[in-house]
Amino acid sequence: MPAAPRREFYAYFALIFLATLPLAFVTWTLSALRQFKLPEKGPIAKAWSQARIITPMIFSA
Repeated sequence: MPAAPRREFYAYFALIFLATLPLAFVTWTLSALRQFKLPEKGPIAKAWSQARIITPMIFSA
């Protein structure tokens, strides 16, 4: 991957990660409160996973 597209990919990845982080934190907190135990994946891992799924979809479109 040339440098410019790679930088663009990482920029989109960072934006998507930051955008999904608040919702991931809210869903993680609600899940922990309902089940009285911590979910397997933390909010950062969930947001990271979402960014890894969404970002390539943007570039393949």
